[in-house]
Amino acid sequence: MYSYVLSIHIIFVVSWMAGLFYIVRLFIYHTEANERPLIERDILQKQFQVMETKLWNIITTPAMLLSVLAGLTMLHLNPGLLQTGWMQVKIAFVVGLLIYHFLCGRIIKQLKNGVFKMTSTQLRLWNELATIFLVAIVFTVVLKSAVDWLYGLIGLIVFSAVIMSAVKVYKYYRLKNKT
Repeated sequence: MYSYVLSIHIIFVVSWMAGLFYIVRLFIYHTEANERPLIERDILQKQFQVMETKLWNIITTPAMLLSVLAGLTMLHLNPGLLQTGWMQVKIAFVVGLLIYHFLCGRIIKQLKNGVFKMTSTQLRLWNELATIFLVAIVFTVVLKSAVDWLYGLIGLIVFSAVIMSAVKVYKYYRLKNKT
């Protein structure tokens, strides 16, 4: 039974992460539509609102709920996992990912109301946070206690810095090619 629930968990985690990655891309395009002429901007923003709402309500949030439900079921089937350090670290990262998820939900509502609190560059950085959570969770689960936590934390910080730097470099080249 545990293997079936694990398979379901993995399938819906993949779906959830795909939704989180794509929703923030839509936020970026939605925000960048502000730079378009009025008629084009209005058409684009209405379309992005439809896409964001459907992605969020039909794929991303249901996948999150099923991921969490399957994870809780696995913990119910094997409660000893809660006593392991790696599982406690994973749960902490998952809580962070859940907070990220709900903050994305708030951004959807803001954009729907015409409130643009983040620039497209800030949203690109925001998008990478999901990647950082994903990397941290996968390495924690796969390596379990084989990795010294200090080295793991240092590696995560370095990985985060590389990703954030890549976003800045991309912005530089994007702006350079615009002119």
